[in-house]
Amino acid sequence: MKRSLPRRSHHQADQLREIADVIRELVGDDLVMLILFGSYARGDWVEDRYVEDNIVYSYQSDFDLLLVTEKRSSATQRGEAHLARLISGRLRQAGLDKPTSSIIVEDIRNLNKDLQRGNYFFTDIKKEGVLLYDNGQYKLARRCKLDPKQRQKCAREHYNHWFQSANGYLITYEAAFRAQENNNAAFQLHQVTERLFTATVLVFTSYKPKTHDLEELDRQVSNLHADFFTVFPRATPQQQRCFDLLKRAYIDARYKRDYKITKAELEYLAARVRKLQSLTKKICREKIVSMG
Repeated sequence: MKRSLPRRSHHQADQLREIADVIRELVGDDLVMLILFGSYARGDWVEDRYVEDNIVYSYQSDFDLLLVTEKRSSATQRGEAHLARLISGRLRQAGLDKPTSSIIVEDIRNLNKDLQRGNYFFTDIKKEGVLLYDNGQYKLARRCKLDPKQRQKCAREHYNHWFQSANGYLITYEAAFRAQENNNAAFQLHQVTERLFTATVLVFTSYKPKTHDLEELDRQVSNLHADFFTVFPRATPQQQRCFDLLKRAYIDARYKRDYKITKAELEYLAARVRKLQSLTKKICREKIVSMG
């Protein structure tokens, strides 16, 4: 574990200290460690722009933060979502939300078990991460290094399962679209998107996100590979509306009578999801080959 930022990330040191202070205040005595991981910890973060349909889009890598807690309840799906909302809101109020902070929460006991099992998401964090806060009461377990072939096999199994599952939901989407069952079609597209995002996160990290929130999953995969930034542009009101409809489809398309989505909106979203499918296939396969 490192205790200082790589040279290329030095300009973010003051902001990260302020973010750490906010998190320590909100989480209190439950916070065991706060670790920066990902692109800013490695020094290979991305800030760039691209042009599509004569519109200029800009993007920037997030701060990836691992909150290690004492309480197991803080690291459940509900606990993590609660802390992430609380922290994101406070950072936004304080003007510390650019870059966005992407937050995951793990309790110290399960984290150490995963390190001992050789989970490569956490072993990579221990190797590459930057310790922003430590209450001094616990130590991280020794990393159990996976053989590269084992890591490759694990990644391939994740990819095959989740990519195949996504393809199945895409077939169901097409049937619902032809039947003019627009709400059902939107839900199926959400499922395709979630599974493709999950495939990528698992291939790169062997860590399954605890969320169904497509906005959070989109941030996670974009931090893993910059090409994903281009999948769901949200620079215009119509692009934002379509993404919101896709995001809401997990619940609203099934249960809320006021959820409405048009044929044109479905066609637009399906084209974006097919771009995601193509990128997922290309990027995941390249990543798996590189592990061997």
